[in-house]
Amino acid sequence: MIHASNFKPRVFPYNGDVSDAEIDRAQSIDPDITLNREEVKEIGRDGVVGYLKRTPTVPYNLTQYEYGNFEFWRKLTNQADSVLSVDLNDFKTSMVDICGYLTDDDDVFLGTVQYPKLRTAGFSWTIGDPDAVIERSFSLIGEDAIIWQGANKYFILNEKTMGSAETGSIAIDLSARPPVLDPDLPAGDDSDYFIRILRVRAGVTSELALTTNYTYVTGTSTLTILGSLVGDVIKTYYTSGTAPATIFTDNDVDPAGIMADCVTIELTAGDRLYRLQDVTIDVAFDRADYKEIGNTEVVQRGITDKTVTVSLGRFLEDFSIEEALRGVSADYGKINPREFADNLSISVKIYTDNTKTIFAYGFLVDGLSPTSLRGGASVDEYSRRENTLEGNTLLISTTIADLN
Repeated sequence: MIHASNFKPRVFPYNGDVSDAEIDRAQSIDPDITLNREEVKEIGRDGVVGYLKRTPTVPYNLTQYEYGNFEFWRKLTNQADSVLSVDLNDFKTSMVDICGYLTDDDDVFLGTVQYPKLRTAGFSWTIGDPDAVIERSFSLIGEDAIIWQGANKYFILNEKTMGSAETGSIAIDLSARPPVLDPDLPAGDDSDYFIRILRVRAGVTSELALTTNYTYVTGTSTLTILGSLVGDVIKTYYTSGTAPATIFTDNDVDPAGIMADCVTIELTAGDRLYRLQDVTIDVAFDRADYKEIGNTEVVQRGITDKTVTVSLGRFLEDFSIEEALRGVSADYGKINPREFADNLSISVKIYTDNTKTIFAYGFLVDGLSPTSLRGGASVDEYSRRENTLEGNTLLISTTIADLN
């Protein structure tokens, strides 16, 4: 059997010169596969004629403890390590492969599960209560879930940047981890050993074609890239019977998890919110990912709409939040929800511990409009108040000045 400690998750960004990385502090990984097969019958016949095999749907859900590291946000949006902030538009065309490297209790490596070309469908950031560990959850969507085993058991990414003298036809030595032929190729067809080969040139990522852009001689471990230019980054994805140099590196630098007492939450112009019991920032994308006639692959990716929902829960003690939503001072005298402002901001600043001396990163949600105000009373309980706001922009930044 495969214990969670031997399930090693790793993310591989598609676009740009962005390296792969292990997925730290994961608490649950929950992919699903719906094959979308339609049973066909016909008049005059008893039983099934056959099945129409449509493109599968593969939702992939991942939950992490918040640990104050911006890395996974960069990987999901295919941004370089030098990038200090991302916004919701960065999720439009980005995609990732996520792999699980699987070893059983007898320390035998069984294979790799690959979920290719996943796009982000939404995410949430949640504080469940004042003593909770903060959680962040991601919903991704794809079309495939591939098990690599046997001679093909390791998923490999080889990256090479063309140097000052590397133009034209350039050979890449893959002998350290020789590529293994895909067993699904037709009998006798040994022309292509690669899942995909990408070239990043001047920030633009292109998928290379056999013969036109590269060649590979059967039985060798030398890949030849044609028409190379200085600065090109070549990302070669394939499978091998030899393990990659790195599968999972233990992260003992970042906190094990960040608690609710390590954040500061402000509503518009630095008004800090107190007495909060739970907070959720939820982002949902209306994805526009399209295939084309004659092809089962998604070839165009985008997002038509973005919805950001912020929920604030508290025990009712005063009306400070409602006063802020109304834009009036304390004890104004009358708070009518019809008069609530509709261009509010909420910032969340995450620190590495509750001394709040080391800032990690945070969120800024602009253009928020209140959508609901809920509160009542139950026997033997204190009254609660739930405020919900909605917008369509969100900035995630490692620069604290961006959140003010």
